[in-house]
Amino acid sequence: MTAPEQPGVSVRLRPEIAALPAYRQGRPAPADGFKLSSNENPHEPLPGVEAAVAASAHAINRYPDATALAVRERIAERFGVTADEVIVGAGSVSLIAQFITAAAAPGDEVVYSWRSFEAYPGLVTVAGATSVRVPNRPDHRHDLEAMAAAVTDRTRVVIVCSPNNPTGTVVTADEFERFMSAVPSDLLVLLDEAYIEFVRDEASVDGRTLIGRYPNLVVLRTFSKAYGLAGLRVGYAIGPVAILDAARSTAIPLGVTAASSAGAIASLEVESELLARVDVIVERRDRVRAALIAQGWKIPQAQGNFVWLPTGDATTAVADRLFDAGLVTRAFAPEGIRVSIGEETSVDILLRILGELVPASQEGAAV
Repeated sequence: MTAPEQPGVSVRLRPEIAALPAYRQGRPAPADGFKLSSNENPHEPLPGVEAAVAASAHAINRYPDATALAVRERIAERFGVTADEVIVGAGSVSLIAQFITAAAAPGDEVVYSWRSFEAYPGLVTVAGATSVRVPNRPDHRHDLEAMAAAVTDRTRVVIVCSPNNPTGTVVTADEFERFMSAVPSDLLVLLDEAYIEFVRDEASVDGRTLIGRYPNLVVLRTFSKAYGLAGLRVGYAIGPVAILDAARSTAIPLGVTAASSAGAIASLEVESELLARVDVIVERRDRVRAALIAQGWKIPQAQGNFVWLPTGDATTAVADRLFDAGLVTRAFAPEGIRVSIGEETSVDILLRILGELVPASQEGAAV
Protein backbone atom coordinates (compact mmCIF):
# COMPACT_ATOMS: atom_id res chain seq x y z
CA MET A 1 0.00 0.00 0.00
CA THR A 2 1.39 3.37 -0.98
CA ALA A 3 1.69 5.98 1.77
CA PRO A 4 -0.18 9.22 1.12
CA GLU A 5 1.89 12.02 -0.31
CA GLN A 6 2.92 14.83 2.00
CA PRO A 7 2.93 18.31 0.45
CA GLY A 8 6.43 19.70 0.02
CA VAL A 9 8.12 16.43 1.04
CA SER A 10 10.01 14.38 -1.55
CA VAL A 11 10.56 11.31 0.62
CA ARG A 12 8.27 9.20 2.76
CA LEU A 13 8.37 10.25 6.40
CA ARG A 14 6.57 9.03 9.48
CA PRO A 15 3.32 11.00 9.32
CA GLU A 16 3.28 11.64 13.08
CA ILE A 17 6.77 13.17 12.83
CA ALA A 18 5.92 15.26 9.78
CA ALA A 19 2.94 16.64 11.70
CA LEU A 20 4.90 17.25 14.90
CA PRO A 21 5.54 20.94 15.63
CA ALA A 22 9.21 21.69 16.23
CA TYR A 23 10.28 22.82 19.69
CA ARG A 24 9.80 26.57 19.77
CA GLN A 25 12.53 28.55 21.47
CA GLY A 26 11.63 31.91 23.01
CA ARG A 27 11.94 34.75 20.53
CA PRO A 28 14.88 37.10 21.13
CA ALA A 29 14.34 40.28 23.10
CA PRO A 30 14.74 43.70 21.51
CA ALA A 31 18.10 45.40 22.07
CA ASP A 32 16.73 47.45 24.95
CA GLY A 33 14.41 44.72 26.25
CA PHE A 34 14.52 41.61 28.41
CA LYS A 35 14.26 37.94 27.48
CA LEU A 36 11.99 36.38 30.09
CA SER A 37 10.89 33.43 27.99
CA SER A 38 13.48 30.67 28.46
CA ASN A 39 14.03 30.40 32.24
CA GLU A 40 17.67 31.32 31.82
CA ASN A 41 19.85 32.50 34.69
CA PRO A 42 20.27 36.27 34.16
CA HIS A 43 23.71 36.39 35.82
CA GLU A 44 26.81 36.26 33.63
CA PRO A 45 29.20 33.31 34.10
CA LEU A 46 31.57 33.47 37.04
CA PRO A 47 35.17 34.19 35.93
CA GLY A 48 36.43 30.76 37.01
CA VAL A 49 33.75 28.97 35.04
CA GLU A 50 34.33 31.11 31.97
CA ALA A 51 38.08 30.49 32.18
CA ALA A 52 37.62 26.73 32.46
CA VAL A 53 35.41 26.66 29.38
CA ALA A 54 37.86 28.83 27.44
CA ALA A 55 40.77 26.59 28.41
CA SER A 56 38.98 23.58 26.93
CA ALA A 57 39.27 25.17 23.47
CA HIS A 58 42.89 24.09 23.10
CA ALA A 59 41.70 20.50 22.52
CA ILE A 60 38.71 21.04 20.25
CA ASN A 61 40.47 19.01 17.56
CA ARG A 62 39.94 15.95 19.77
CA TYR A 63 36.75 14.12 20.68
CA PRO A 64 35.56 14.50 24.28
CA ASP A 65 35.31 11.65 26.77
CA ALA A 66 32.21 9.79 25.57
CA THR A 67 31.10 8.98 29.13
CA ALA A 68 31.91 12.35 30.75
CA LEU A 69 33.60 10.35 33.49
CA ALA A 70 35.15 13.32 35.29
CA VAL A 71 31.73 14.96 35.64
CA ARG A 72 30.08 11.70 36.71
CA GLU A 73 32.71 11.18 39.41
CA ARG A 74 32.14 14.66 40.85
CA ILE A 75 28.37 14.21 40.88
CA ALA A 76 28.63 10.70 42.32
CA GLU A 77 30.74 12.00 45.20
CA ARG A 78 28.14 14.65 46.03
CA PHE A 79 25.20 12.24 45.94
CA GLY A 80 26.90 9.31 47.64
CA VAL A 81 26.61 6.96 44.67
CA THR A 82 29.02 5.33 42.22
CA ALA A 83 29.95 6.90 38.90
CA ASP A 84 28.06 4.09 37.14
CA GLU A 85 24.87 5.32 38.82
CA VAL A 86 25.25 8.69 37.08
CA ILE A 87 24.65 9.49 33.43
CA VAL A 88 25.46 12.84 31.83
CA GLY A 89 23.80 14.17 28.70
CA ALA A 90 23.27 17.26 26.58
CA GLY A 91 20.82 18.75 29.06
CA SER A 92 18.33 16.79 31.13
CA VAL A 93 15.83 16.89 28.26
CA SER A 94 18.13 14.78 26.09
CA LEU A 95 18.35 12.24 28.91
CA ILE A 96 14.58 12.12 29.22
CA ALA A 97 14.48 11.32 25.50
CA GLN A 98 16.98 8.51 26.05
CA PHE A 99 14.99 6.97 28.90
CA ILE A 100 11.72 7.14 26.98
CA THR A 101 13.33 5.53 23.94
CA ALA A 102 14.86 2.83 26.12
CA ALA A 103 11.54 1.92 27.76
CA ALA A 104 8.67 2.77 25.40
CA ALA A 105 8.00 1.35 21.94
CA PRO A 106 5.10 1.76 19.50
CA GLY A 107 1.92 0.74 21.29
CA ASP A 108 3.32 1.70 24.71
CA GLU A 109 2.22 4.71 26.76
CA VAL A 110 3.97 7.48 28.66
CA VAL A 111 2.00 9.26 31.39
CA TYR A 112 2.67 12.84 32.49
CA SER A 113 0.80 15.81 33.91
CA TRP A 114 -0.46 18.55 31.64
CA ARG A 115 0.30 21.30 31.29
CA SER A 116 3.92 20.46 31.99
CA PHE A 117 7.21 20.74 30.09
CA GLU A 118 6.33 21.35 26.47
CA ALA A 119 9.01 18.97 25.17
CA TYR A 120 7.41 15.88 26.70
CA PRO A 121 4.80 15.26 23.94
CA GLY A 122 7.40 15.50 21.20
CA LEU A 123 9.84 13.16 22.94
CA VAL A 124 7.11 10.56 23.33
CA THR A 125 6.01 10.87 19.71
CA VAL A 126 9.56 10.55 18.39
CA ALA A 127 9.95 7.33 20.38
CA GLY A 128 6.83 6.00 18.67
CA ALA A 129 4.90 5.77 21.93
CA THR A 130 1.60 7.37 22.93
CA SER A 131 1.19 10.26 25.37
CA VAL A 132 -1.32 10.04 28.19
CA ARG A 133 -1.81 13.56 29.55
CA VAL A 134 -3.38 13.85 32.99
CA PRO A 135 -4.82 17.34 33.64
CA ASN A 136 -3.29 19.44 36.40
CA ARG A 137 -5.42 20.10 39.44
CA PRO A 138 -7.25 23.47 39.70
CA ASP A 139 -4.30 24.77 41.76
CA HIS A 140 -1.99 23.95 38.79
CA ARG A 141 -0.31 21.07 40.63
CA HIS A 142 0.16 17.46 39.54
CA ASP A 143 -2.78 15.19 40.29
CA LEU A 144 -0.69 12.19 41.31
CA GLU A 145 -3.69 10.08 42.25
CA ALA A 146 -5.13 10.52 38.76
CA MET A 147 -1.72 9.85 37.23
CA ALA A 148 -1.43 6.58 39.15
CA ALA A 149 -4.96 5.66 38.04
CA ALA A 150 -3.98 6.35 34.41
CA VAL A 151 -1.29 3.64 34.50
CA THR A 152 -2.26 0.56 32.50
CA ASP A 153 -0.53 -2.57 31.25
CA ARG A 154 0.69 -0.47 28.31
CA THR A 155 2.34 2.21 30.45
CA ARG A 156 6.11 2.08 30.37
CA VAL A 157 7.14 5.51 31.71
CA VAL A 158 5.69 8.13 34.04
CA ILE A 159 7.23 11.61 34.23
CA VAL A 160 6.82 13.72 37.36
CA CYS A 161 8.04 17.32 37.01
CA SER A 162 8.74 19.13 40.29
CA PRO A 163 8.83 22.10 40.29
CA ASN A 164 6.47 21.85 37.36
CA ASN A 165 7.38 23.80 34.24
CA PRO A 166 5.56 26.09 33.44
CA THR A 167 3.24 26.38 36.45
CA GLY A 168 5.95 26.47 39.14
CA THR A 169 4.19 24.16 41.58
CA VAL A 170 5.81 21.27 43.45
CA VAL A 171 4.95 17.70 44.36
CA THR A 172 5.31 17.10 48.09
CA ALA A 173 7.46 14.34 49.51
CA ASP A 174 4.41 12.63 51.02
CA GLU A 175 2.50 12.78 47.73
CA PHE A 176 5.43 11.30 45.84
CA GLU A 177 5.94 8.45 48.27
CA ARG A 178 2.24 7.54 48.07
CA PHE A 179 2.50 7.67 44.29
CA MET A 180 5.51 5.35 44.22
CA SER A 181 3.64 2.90 46.44
CA ALA A 182 0.65 2.98 44.09
CA VAL A 183 2.41 2.31 40.77
CA PRO A 184 4.02 -0.99 39.68
CA SER A 185 7.62 -1.47 40.78
CA ASP A 186 8.65 -2.31 37.21
CA LEU A 187 7.33 0.98 35.80
CA LEU A 188 10.04 3.53 35.03
CA VAL A 189 9.41 6.77 36.95
CA LEU A 190 11.37 9.87 35.89
CA LEU A 191 11.52 12.66 38.49
CA ASP A 192 12.41 15.79 36.52
CA GLU A 193 14.01 18.26 38.96
CA ALA A 194 15.44 20.82 36.55
CA TYR A 195 14.51 23.65 38.94
CA ILE A 196 15.11 21.96 42.30
CA GLU A 197 17.71 24.50 43.45
CA PHE A 198 15.07 27.25 43.48
CA VAL A 199 12.70 25.35 45.80
CA ARG A 200 12.10 26.79 49.27
CA ASP A 201 9.02 24.75 50.20
CA GLU A 202 10.21 22.34 52.89
CA ALA A 203 7.39 19.90 52.08
CA SER A 204 8.63 19.46 48.50
CA VAL A 205 9.97 16.18 47.22
CA ASP A 206 13.75 16.09 46.91
CA GLY A 207 15.20 13.36 44.74
CA ARG A 208 18.42 13.33 46.75
CA THR A 209 16.55 11.69 49.65
CA LEU A 210 15.06 9.01 47.38
CA ILE A 211 18.19 7.70 45.71
CA GLY A 212 18.57 3.97 46.27
CA ARG A 213 15.08 3.54 47.72
CA TYR A 214 13.23 2.58 44.54
CA PRO A 215 14.51 0.20 41.83
CA ASN A 216 12.41 1.96 39.17
CA LEU A 217 13.19 5.63 39.93
CA VAL A 218 15.55 7.93 38.04
CA VAL A 219 16.19 11.50 39.24
CA LEU A 220 17.11 14.10 36.63
CA ARG A 221 18.79 17.47 37.16
CA THR A 222 20.58 20.06 35.04
CA PHE A 223 23.32 22.67 35.03
CA SER A 224 21.31 24.91 32.70
CA LYS A 225 19.22 26.84 35.23
CA ALA A 226 20.68 27.41 38.70
CA TYR A 227 24.26 26.94 37.49
CA GLY A 228 23.85 29.21 34.47
CA LEU A 229 25.16 26.82 31.80
CA ALA A 230 22.16 26.86 29.46
CA GLY A 231 24.42 27.56 26.48
CA LEU A 232 26.60 24.51 27.15
CA ARG A 233 23.78 21.92 27.39
CA VAL A 234 24.75 19.59 30.21
CA GLY A 235 22.46 17.68 32.56
CA TYR A 236 22.58 14.46 34.54
CA ALA A 237 20.52 11.65 35.96
CA ILE A 238 21.00 9.32 38.92
CA GLY A 239 19.44 5.88 39.18
CA PRO A 240 19.92 2.11 39.01
CA VAL A 241 22.80 1.04 36.78
CA ALA A 242 20.71 -1.29 34.60
CA ILE A 243 18.27 1.51 33.71
CA LEU A 244 21.07 3.97 33.05
CA ASP A 245 22.89 1.44 30.86
CA ALA A 246 19.77 1.07 28.73
CA ALA A 247 19.62 4.85 28.33
CA ARG A 248 23.31 4.95 27.44
CA SER A 249 22.57 2.53 24.60
CA THR A 250 20.09 4.99 23.08
CA ALA A 251 22.38 8.03 23.26
CA ILE A 252 23.92 9.78 20.30
CA PRO A 253 27.66 9.19 20.80
CA LEU A 254 29.81 12.04 22.13
CA GLY A 255 26.88 14.30 22.93
CA VAL A 256 28.54 16.01 25.89
CA THR A 257 31.37 18.28 24.75
CA ALA A 258 34.64 18.94 26.52
CA ALA A 259 33.53 22.54 27.08
CA SER A 260 30.33 21.32 28.73
CA SER A 261 32.26 19.00 31.03
CA ALA A 262 34.73 21.74 31.92
CA GLY A 263 31.92 24.16 32.70
CA ALA A 264 30.08 21.64 34.85
CA ILE A 265 33.16 20.72 36.89
CA ALA A 266 34.13 24.36 37.37
CA SER A 267 30.57 25.17 38.46
CA LEU A 268 30.66 22.47 41.13
CA GLU A 269 33.89 23.97 42.45
CA VAL A 270 32.24 27.39 42.91
CA GLU A 271 28.83 26.04 43.89
CA SER A 272 28.45 28.26 46.96
CA GLU A 273 28.82 31.40 44.84
CA LEU A 274 26.34 30.12 42.28
CA LEU A 275 23.79 29.18 44.93
CA ALA A 276 24.12 32.65 46.45
CA ARG A 277 22.97 33.94 43.06
CA VAL A 278 20.07 31.51 43.21
CA ASP A 279 19.06 33.09 46.52
CA VAL A 280 18.93 36.47 44.77
CA ILE A 281 16.64 35.06 42.07
CA VAL A 282 14.42 33.36 44.67
CA GLU A 283 14.01 36.61 46.61
CA ARG A 284 13.14 38.43 43.37
CA ARG A 285 10.68 35.69 42.38
CA ASP A 286 8.87 35.83 45.71
CA ARG A 287 8.75 39.63 45.57
CA VAL A 288 7.29 39.57 42.03
CA ARG A 289 4.68 36.98 42.97
CA ALA A 290 3.63 38.91 46.07
CA ALA A 291 3.29 42.12 44.07
CA LEU A 292 1.21 40.40 41.39
CA ILE A 293 -1.09 38.87 43.98
CA ALA A 294 -1.50 42.32 45.54
CA GLN A 295 -2.54 43.59 42.10
CA GLY A 296 -5.26 40.91 41.96
CA TRP A 297 -3.57 38.26 39.85
CA LYS A 298 -4.20 34.62 40.78
CA ILE A 299 -0.59 33.42 40.79
CA PRO A 300 -0.03 29.80 41.86
CA GLN A 301 2.81 28.62 44.05
CA ALA A 302 6.12 29.59 42.42
CA GLN A 303 9.10 27.37 43.21
CA GLY A 304 11.09 27.61 39.97
CA ASN A 305 12.85 30.66 38.54
CA PHE A 306 9.60 31.86 36.95
CA VAL A 307 5.98 32.70 37.69
CA TRP A 308 2.84 31.48 35.94
CA LEU A 309 0.11 33.86 34.82
CA PRO A 310 -3.17 31.93 34.25
CA THR A 311 -4.39 34.37 31.61
CA GLY A 312 -6.77 32.01 29.80
CA ASP A 313 -8.33 33.45 26.66
CA ALA A 314 -6.42 36.71 27.17
CA THR A 315 -3.04 34.97 26.90
CA THR A 316 -2.02 36.25 23.47
CA ALA A 317 -3.20 39.80 24.20
CA VAL A 318 -1.33 39.97 27.51
CA ALA A 319 1.85 38.51 25.96
CA ASP A 320 1.67 41.10 23.16
CA ARG A 321 1.31 43.92 25.67
CA LEU A 322 4.38 42.68 27.52
CA PHE A 323 6.33 42.34 24.27
CA ASP A 324 5.47 45.89 23.27
CA ALA A 325 6.99 46.98 26.58
CA GLY A 326 10.22 45.08 25.80
CA LEU A 327 9.50 41.91 27.77
CA VAL A 328 9.62 38.62 25.87
CA THR A 329 7.63 35.94 27.72
CA ARG A 330 6.49 32.41 26.88
CA ALA A 331 2.80 32.25 26.02
CA PHE A 332 0.85 28.99 26.05
CA ALA A 333 -2.47 30.04 24.58
CA PRO A 334 -5.19 29.65 25.70
CA GLU A 335 -3.87 28.71 29.14
CA GLY A 336 -1.33 31.15 30.43
CA ILE A 337 2.05 32.84 30.31
CA ARG A 338 5.30 31.79 31.92
CA VAL A 339 7.50 34.71 32.94
CA SER A 340 11.12 33.98 33.81
CA ILE A 341 12.69 35.94 36.65
CA GLY A 342 15.30 38.04 34.92
CA GLU A 343 17.33 41.13 35.67
CA GLU A 344 16.24 43.38 38.53
CA THR A 345 15.67 46.20 36.05
CA SER A 346 12.97 44.15 34.33
CA VAL A 347 10.83 43.90 37.48
CA ASP A 348 9.42 47.43 37.51
CA ILE A 349 8.43 47.17 33.85
CA LEU A 350 6.78 43.80 34.39
CA LEU A 351 4.78 44.97 37.39
CA ARG A 352 3.80 48.22 35.72
CA ILE A 353 2.40 46.54 32.61
CA LEU A 354 0.62 43.76 34.48
CA GLY A 355 -0.75 46.31 36.92
CA GLU A 356 -2.55 47.91 34.00
CA LEU A 357 -4.41 44.66 33.27
CA VAL A 358 -7.49 43.72 35.25
CA PRO A 359 -7.80 40.05 36.27
CA ALA A 360 -11.17 38.77 35.12
CA SER A 361 -11.42 35.49 37.01
CA GLN A 362 -9.58 32.64 38.69
CA GLU A 363 -8.80 31.19 35.26
CA GLY A 364 -7.81 34.23 33.27
CA ALA A 365 -7.38 37.94 32.89
CA ALA A 366 -8.81 40.52 30.51
CA VAL A 367 -6.83 43.27 28.87
